[in-house]
Amino acid sequence: MALNKETVLEALKKAVGDSGQDPVSRNLVHALAVEAGVVRFVLEGAPAAELQAMRPALERAVRALGAEQVTIVVPAASGSEPPKFGKHPTPQAGPTRVEGVRHVIAVGSGKGGVGKSTVSANLAVALSRLGKKVGLLDADIYGPSQPRMMGINRRPASPDGQTIIPLESHGVTLMSVGFMLREDEAVIWRGPMLMGAMQQMLNQVDWDIHGPLDVLIIDLPPGTGDVQLSLCQKTELDGAIIVSTPQDVALLDARKAIDMFRRLKTPVLGLIENMSTYICPNCGHEAHLFGHGGVEAEAKALDLPFLGALPLDLDVRLAGDAGTPIAAGEGPAAGAYAKLAQDLIARGLV
Repeated sequence: MALNKETVLEALKKAVGDSGQDPVSRNLVHALAVEAGVVRFVLEGAPAAELQAMRPALERAVRALGAEQVTIVVPAASGSEPPKFGKHPTPQAGPTRVEGVRHVIAVGSGKGGVGKSTVSANLAVALSRLGKKVGLLDADIYGPSQPRMMGINRRPASPDGQTIIPLESHGVTLMSVGFMLREDEAVIWRGPMLMGAMQQMLNQVDWDIHGPLDVLIIDLPPGTGDVQLSLCQKTELDGAIIVSTPQDVALLDARKAIDMFRRLKTPVLGLIENMSTYICPNCGHEAHLFGHGGVEAEAKALDLPFLGALPLDLDVRLAGDAGTPIAAGEGPAAGAYAKLAQDLIARGLV
């Protein structure tokens, strides 16, 4: 029998017999990873003694499928929760690399509403489809949207109360403060608490649980505030990508974001023009609702790479709301993100 996630889950269902203790149906199996004969997962959601008792049977069932190595993490205490977010930052000597990550790229914008989070999610999925190991950190603390866009929203596990096991969706390793909150719950934090949360999500998350990441994409909040400042000062970034619509108002704020990254000694890797063109699905007429070409012209004026133009497409919005980014499928919009991902790989940025 082939060794993959489906066959492992089926084996785990049958491992404890007909006693009604099926760990899969009880949602006790989390963060399952199957790669090159190695199977890893977290077992939690029941009393620790019960989990430890079923562990040997689960390991035997997975090894019977041909797994060379089986790692089953059982939290020290049942129902252990990740560290509390929003604490004050710990002292840090200077910018540090994120452990287990080769490249770190921030995706920012000068203002909200330009599609930065949509670009981040779809770019992450597109890179993953091209064979890259990708992480996505939702650093938009006040408005985390990646749980909805990536179609997953449950509380991550923490085996020891310190290390946080990230979630996985559409082939992307994922972390968001939104996993710790109800969808309608507001984050009311001061600057130091934001900085502490950023430190936790970067340094306490086990980003390389499935092996080192080729790239960690950080979806920043709009503007030039505390999160951006903390990130650039405390983390070694490979660079930032700026997303803007072509309209003049958006470009005004995009220039401010570019200026901020330059002042903080963070390379600007290039600009993306989002919502560049709209093609009517009924008649095929092409319209430029927010203008066209403004971001490319701005990139040329600032001597920065222009990374490409992305369309305004209803399917992109519907896919994001449904939790399956458009880049996970086929079609013109998915192709636009695939091309963007290919260009980043060709330039050696990922």
